[in-house]
Amino acid sequence: MASRIIAVVVDCRDAESLAAFWCAALDYQVVRRWQDARGKEYVEAATDGRPTLLFHPVPEGKTPGKNRLHLDLRPTDGNQDAEVRRLVGLGARVVSSEQDLPWVVLTDPEDNEFCVLPPG
Repeated sequence: MASRIIAVVVDCRDAESLAAFWCAALDYQVVRRWQDARGKEYVEAATDGRPTLLFHPVPEGKTPGKNRLHLDLRPTDGNQDAEVRRLVGLGARVVSSEQDLPWVVLTDPEDNEFCVLPPG
C-alpha cells in the first residue's frame, strides 16, 4: 500500500492573490474555489500533468526562518536570469543569488521561499 500526493498546500493570508501570482508564474489556472464546513475559502490551481496547488487561508503570517519545504522551478523557455526578472515583475523578490550555486532563491508575495534553477 502507498499514498500519492494530491496537492501541494500553501498556507497564506490571501488565497486569491497568492493563487493569481502562482497561476501567472506557472501558467496554471484556478480550477476550483470551495469552502470548508467552517466557511474558510480555498483556491485550487492546476494544469494538466502537473501537481495541484491548494491555497489555504490562515489568519497568521509566515513565521521568520527558512521554509522546510519549497518549490524548485526551471524555466521552460528562455534563461534563468530572464525567468527571475519575469517572476520579480509578477511580485516575487530575490533573497539570495550566489555565484557558486546554480539556483536563485526568491520569495513569493507572502514571503514563501522558492528557487529558480537554470534550464535543463
